[in-house]
Amino acid sequence: MNQGPGNDFSDEQLRKAVALYYDGVNAPTVTARGVGDEAQRIMAVAQEHGIPLCDNAALVDLLVTLELGDSIPEALYIAVAHIIAFAYELQGKVPEGFAEPAK
Repeated sequence: MNQGPGNDFSDEQLRKAVALYYDGVNAPTVTARGVGDEAQRIMAVAQEHGIPLCDNAALVDLLVTLELGDSIPEALYIAVAHIIAFAYELQGKVPEGFAEPAK
């Protein structure tokens, strides 16, 4: 997740990034976080590997306060679930055990 252009934020706010890992079973965990140049490196690595980026300034502000390896707090489950679902959709993936509705 990143805070990118198109928002009315200061330069410092625009340069925050958090990477999450989700195994499909446990709560997502923070695998990288950074501000400034470190945030730019996180986003560059994500782009190199085809990992979708999400622009959600408020969520990034909360997640960047977590430590590496921390699970996201339960209060953020729904917000992060929407992002994970969108990332899955972009990549043409479906969660394990998910059955598509009959057409």
